[in-house]
Amino acid sequence: MNRLRTVSLRRRVTAFSMLVMAAALLVVGVLTDVVFSVQSRADIREQLGARAALASQLVGQGLSGPEAAQQVTGPGVRAVVVGPDGKTYRTRDEDAWGPPWAPHRGERDKPDGPWRPDDHLDETLVQPLADGSQLTLVASDAQVTGAQSLLRRTLFLLSVGALAVAGVVTLLTTRLALAPLDAMTALARSITRGDRGRRLAPSRTDTELGRTAAAFDGMLDALEGAERQARSAEAAAVASEERTRQFVADAAHELRTPLAGVQAVAEAAMAPGLPVEERERLHMLMLRESRRAGRLVDDLLAMARIDAGIELRRAPVDLLELANGEADRARLLVPDRTVTVTGSPITVLGDSARLGQVLGNLLDNACRYTPAGGAVTVDVGTGPAGAVVRVCDTGPGVPAADRERIFDRLVRLDEARSDGGAGLGLAIARGIARAHGGDLRCQEPVTRAGACFILTLPEAPGER
Repeated sequence: MNRLRTVSLRRRVTAFSMLVMAAALLVVGVLTDVVFSVQSRADIREQLGARAALASQLVGQGLSGPEAAQQVTGPGVRAVVVGPDGKTYRTRDEDAWGPPWAPHRGERDKPDGPWRPDDHLDETLVQPLADGSQLTLVASDAQVTGAQSLLRRTLFLLSVGALAVAGVVTLLTTRLALAPLDAMTALARSITRGDRGRRLAPSRTDTELGRTAAAFDGMLDALEGAERQARSAEAAAVASEERTRQFVADAAHELRTPLAGVQAVAEAAMAPGLPVEERERLHMLMLRESRRAGRLVDDLLAMARIDAGIELRRAPVDLLELANGEADRARLLVPDRTVTVTGSPITVLGDSARLGQVLGNLLDNACRYTPAGGAVTVDVGTGPAGAVVRVCDTGPGVPAADRERIFDRLVRLDEARSDGGAGLGLAIARGIARAHGGDLRCQEPVTRAGACFILTLPEAPGER
C-alpha cells in the first residue's frame, strides 16, 4: 500500500510560492539589466553622433579640428584629432595628462602606427572633418558600468526584501486559504466522537475545495447509510430470530396437543376387555387427532415454503370459475351454510392450485365462524389494483384492533380456540397472495356485521 506523504501543506505552499516568486524576480532582474545596458549604450551612441555632427558644423564655420574637438568634449567623452599632416591631438584631463591639446610626444614613434582607443573605452565614433582632419570621439563606459552596478545592487536588495515580506504574508494568507481543510478536519473529528448528521455543504462544487468537500459529504452519506443498513439488518435479523424462536415454540406447543391426544387414545385402546363400540370410538378419536397433527405439519411446511420463496406455476386462471369450485366443496362440507358466488369472469396469471388454496382457506374460515343457517358470499370483480375477490360472512366479525393481527402466525382469536385451528390459514393465504403480487386484508363489511376479507391480484396482461 502506498503511503500518503503528509508534509505540512502550509509550509509546502509557502515554499513553492517563494520559489516561483524568486524565479520571477530573477527573470525580471536579468531582463532589466539587459534592457538597461542596451538602452544605455544606444544613448551613448546617439550622444556621440550628435557631438560629431556639431564638430563638423563648427569646422565648417572656420574652426580648426582641435578647436572643434575641444567644443564637443564633455564628462566621459574624449576626442582625438588626426590632422592633415598626420599629427595627433588629444583632449586630456589636466590632472592626468598635463595641459590640453599638447601634441602627444612620440606618437609618430609608436611601432604600432596611428593612435587607437584604449581597451577599456567601449564606444568610439570616427568622423572626417571638412579641413581634412579626422575626429575620433571616445565615450568611456565607466558611468554606465557604475550605474549598472548600482541598479543590480538595488534590484538584489529589493528582491530580497520582497521575498521576505512575501514569505511572511504568504504564511499568514495560507492559514486563511486552508481554513476549509481545517473545517473538514474538525468535522471528521466530531463525527468520530458520535456527532452524526453534520455536513460541510459547500457553496460551490466546481472548485478544488468544493469538489473535495462534496466528495467528503458523499463519503459520509455512504458511510452513514451503510451503518443504518447494517443496524437495520441486524435489528431485522434479531427480530427474525426472535420470531423464528417464538414460532418454533408455538408450533411445538400446537403439535404437542394432538400428539398427546394420540398417545392417550392409543394407551386407552390397549386396555383389555374393551367393548367393540368403545374401541371403535377410540380409533376414531385417534384418527381425528392424527389428522389434526398432519394438518398442522402441512401448514408448517407451507409457511416454510413461503418464507423460502414459494415456486409458482403461472398460467391463466379464471377467478370466477375457481371460486365456484371452492364454493361447491364448502357446500358439501357445511351443508347448513349458504355459500353464494357472484361476479363476472376475470382472468389472472397465477398458480391455480395455490390460488385455490387461498380461496379454500378463506371459505373454511368463513364457514367456521358463521353459525348454522348463516350465509357466506363470494364476489368476484375488479378494482383499481386489478382483480378483487371479496369473501364475507354473517359471523361475529373481527374487531378493528385485530384485523391485522389475525394474519400473524399461530394467532387465534378467543372465539376460535375451541375450533381446533392452528392459526396458520390466514398467514398462508396472505403469503400466497403476496407471492402473486397481490395482497389479502380484512376490512369492515358494508353491513357492519360479520367479517369481510379482500383478495387483490394483478390481472393478466390484455384483460383491460
